[in-house]
Amino acid sequence: MTTETIEAPRSAGTARRSRNVEKWGWIYMRASGVVLIVLIFGHLFINLLVGQGVKAIDFAFVAGKWASPFWQVWDVLMLWLALIHGSNGMRTIVNDYVSNPKARRVLIGALVVSAIVLITLGTLVVFTFDPCPAGAAASDLPSFCPAR
Repeated sequence: MTTETIEAPRSAGTARRSRNVEKWGWIYMRASGVVLIVLIFGHLFINLLVGQGVKAIDFAFVAGKWASPFWQVWDVLMLWLALIHGSNGMRTIVNDYVSNPKARRVLIGALVVSAIVLITLGTLVVFTFDPCPAGAAASDLPSFCPAR
């Protein structure tokens, strides 16, 4: 019977050199996964089951929901956790399957940039959303705005 040595995955070598980034990434994935389950099922419950269900989701529904700081924080927390969770998962895949160090750095850099851009844009949309902007033409405003 012969015994073979199995090579450690490339991400294991990266972990030793980078102050336990892999360990903290692993812990983040478990913690954010649990919190995301609560956030996503709460989101689905409120949007699809309470009230008139999916038929009620329109611009006015979103405007009313985002008028509350509670729902703004809920949706932004869900956005941040989901994007960082997904980016961390992709980072792990890149570390495991991309053997060229330069290509690995480029791909991880692209992941970081795309996650930052999406998180920034999504956060801005949620916190700056105004369904009735001042100075807008009355024809451009939704029917529930007081200027109409």
